[in-house]
Amino acid sequence: MSDATARLWEPTDAVVANARATHFQHWLWDRGILTESYDELWAWSVTEIDAFWDAVWQYFQVCGTRGDGPVRTGGRMPVDGLRWFPGATLNYAATALRRAEKHADETAVVFRSEAGGHEILTWRALALHVAEVRAGLAALGVGAGDRVAAYLPNIPEALICFLATASLGAIWTSCSPDFGSSSVIDRFAQIEPSVLIAVDGYAYNGKRFDRLDTVRDIEAALPSLRATVLVPYLDPASTPDGLRTGMRYADLPRPGHPLEFAQVPFDHPLWVVYSSGTTGLPKPIVHGHGGIVLEHLKALSFHQDVGPGDVFCWYTTTGWMMWNFLVGGLLVGATIVLYDGAPRDLWSLAAEEGVTYLGVGAPYLLACRKEGARPAETHDLSRLRGVGSTGSPLPPEGFTWVYEAVGRDLLLGSMSGGTDLCTCIVGPSPLLPLESGAIQCRGLGAKVEAFAPDGASLVDEVGELVLTEPMPSMPVSFWNDPQGTRYRDAYFDMFPGVWRHGDWIKIRPDGSCTIYGRSDSTLNRGGIRMGTSDFYRVVEAFPEVADSLVIDTGQLGTEGRLLLYIQLAPEADLTEDLKTRLRTELRSALSPRHVPDEIITVPGVPRTLSGKKLEVPVRKILQGTPVEEAANKDSLANPEVLTHYTPLNNEPTTKPQ
Repeated sequence: MSDATARLWEPTDAVVANARATHFQHWLWDRGILTESYDELWAWSVTEIDAFWDAVWQYFQVCGTRGDGPVRTGGRMPVDGLRWFPGATLNYAATALRRAEKHADETAVVFRSEAGGHEILTWRALALHVAEVRAGLAALGVGAGDRVAAYLPNIPEALICFLATASLGAIWTSCSPDFGSSSVIDRFAQIEPSVLIAVDGYAYNGKRFDRLDTVRDIEAALPSLRATVLVPYLDPASTPDGLRTGMRYADLPRPGHPLEFAQVPFDHPLWVVYSSGTTGLPKPIVHGHGGIVLEHLKALSFHQDVGPGDVFCWYTTTGWMMWNFLVGGLLVGATIVLYDGAPRDLWSLAAEEGVTYLGVGAPYLLACRKEGARPAETHDLSRLRGVGSTGSPLPPEGFTWVYEAVGRDLLLGSMSGGTDLCTCIVGPSPLLPLESGAIQCRGLGAKVEAFAPDGASLVDEVGELVLTEPMPSMPVSFWNDPQGTRYRDAYFDMFPGVWRHGDWIKIRPDGSCTIYGRSDSTLNRGGIRMGTSDFYRVVEAFPEVADSLVIDTGQLGTEGRLLLYIQLAPEADLTEDLKTRLRTELRSALSPRHVPDEIITVPGVPRTLSGKKLEVPVRKILQGTPVEEAANKDSLANPEVLTHYTPLNNEPTTKPQ
């Protein structure tokens, strides 16, 4: 099956001329750095690494002091003692809020909720709220290095409290209120926060969810707390009664204080984000102020092509790194749209708010396609010039649907990266054509390669996605990992000195690429290795299939069984005819070796709270690992479906490797 079949979009001369990446190229020309194409610019960015990142700082005029020191000192990678900009000081919030000085009355934030909430904050109002909450946190004793934890949905209070925390040099961390208490405690207890800011509940898909008991459980498990600040979001009459350190959010802000920014070192911790925690305690990943500022300025400006005048929205919760990416829109001067609720009609939201760049998960686009939605015919999307897709690989059919049903002149930005780097490392570019099913390019400053098992670099072949050079947004550390042991084991165990990201990738000669899914959930049939994304592309194209999960039970030295689990669409049945058609299409589209040994119906596919399919833990369950050891149920959106995945008593066939 071809993974890139047709050209869907090509930039016009005007698009190229007006692109922020083109402006950056011209700025470099004036400084003697001459590149004529994106490929040349990328090659320079990953070869002259210090010069590139220094140029990003200067081009965007980052608020802070660059200092006279080198761009890098120490070892090759962060686990080897690498430090970026060791003489620099800055603060994320200062760059994020700098438009408040000269563009005070322009819109900075739009908030919408499925319950009807609608709020607009100008840059002046946002800065004022941040200053008041900053003073309130300081009055609680919060200072540089202290942790502020949030149990909040994607609402203005989350954004305001984050910026206030960052302005103090304190460290932010957040979970969405759809996380259960155990899942939250597993995360927050590791970092011992001083303050917890939490909602009383939230609404989703027409239902109301009271979380006060959960907040009490979380508070009780965190003895380090000095205060638990309750936001009465579900019920305006909610009070912090029964909380050991409770106070009302209305009592937190302290008016009359100026907005100030603690100047911190480049690698001072900005936030802690977490791995999914499906097989153990979530890894607490620490990112620094400087690395995130530079990376998000670069990614949003040069790849998403977002800047002043844009209205930027990404459907996310505060428990997914895309919330952090969305907030980064403030760094480039865009208006950001915060939305809380179920993604029932994001196209209406885009039309009503004049969104120019809308980001969603790939499953949302595929669901719209399956429903036969035609947003361009039912909504005014004339301002929309970019659609972002991430979370899982988007198959060619998804690309085609966007251009047929959403808009022919917009740029579809399929991208991939992750929580670990808090960015995309392969993604879109307004300077390049777009082929169906392909990610356009490797990101500037991201030396992405495909490695064979022996460490050889591959072109036009599927291999391990690696970074052979460092990036500033690589984690500063893992929390409570003073020797860097967990950090090294997570990324550098396979190829010493090289970051292994954990995905399969093919990089074509023109620099475009395709992601094939996680490399630890590979299908290996008769020596033919294949990512799971191709499998899902075939199976989920059937209208009878709502969702699917494919598992290869094989282990080293043995070839196991290939099991296809499907969640049927409403009113559909798993008939012999459907089984035959599925097997026939898989044989034709993939290979005879990839026809499943068994097709099994299940009521649902287990997913993490951020929507990723639970492939590796289910594989362990099928191989005999007890469910409670294979997966942390509190990290799942639908743990109840795990009981439907049980070990099968089938003898594997011994096979030489």
